[in-house]
Amino acid sequence: MSAAHAWRQFGDGPLSRAASRVYILLVVELLFLLTTLPGLLPLLLLGRDPSNLPLVALFLVPVGPAVSAAAYALRHQRPDLTDLHPAAVFWRGYRTSVSGALRVWVPALLWLTVLAVNVAYLRTVGLPGWWVVPLALIAVGVTLCAANALLITALFEFRTRDVLRLAVHFLLRTPGVTVGNALLLAAAAGITAVFSEAVLAMLASVAVLAFLRVGDPMIHLIRKEFTA
Repeated sequence: MSAAHAWRQFGDGPLSRAASRVYILLVVELLFLLTTLPGLLPLLLLGRDPSNLPLVALFLVPVGPAVSAAAYALRHQRPDLTDLHPAAVFWRGYRTSVSGALRVWVPALLWLTVLAVNVAYLRTVGLPGWWVVPLALIAVGVTLCAANALLITALFEFRTRDVLRLAVHFLLRTPGVTVGNALLLAAAAGITAVFSEAVLAMLASVAVLAFLRVGDPMIHLIRKEFTA
């Protein structure tokens, strides 16, 4: 038996596949932290005051491209110990999707900042208390649309306006994906509220993997109906 064949057999076992998956998640996690570090560090030091909301949005800008790159890496990396290149796949995904991710992520952050400021200063701007409900619903809708758009940008090559159209279209077309992303969003908000942004960042690769699994029906339909 040749050495290459022996390594191939070793790389096909269930234990090897599990080990390779853990290794891929760890590498993607480290690269996610590396690419978001310029924003995460000052964000952790920022006080939780409504006046800091524009700064929070600014520090979150690197998160969008990092999420897209992580999704690309986890989607395209084979779980085979004889052929592991998660770092190279991550950087390839980052290079190909960074501009598209920013074009959907930055406007989403701007919208969310405006909504959050209005909620925080509801009485100051003279709005009645019940306005919190529609503003919160709009914020959730913007976030879910941005989530779809980031995933589409990571895995497909469409124009930005087509990405946004598909993102909105699949909010209703795939209700399971929408509900799943809403649950992930609630879990992320809960982790941030109970612990901190740092804990959520340390779980980023696992969260993106869950994000991919939830988005599988949408990915399948886009590949089937909108790609050659």
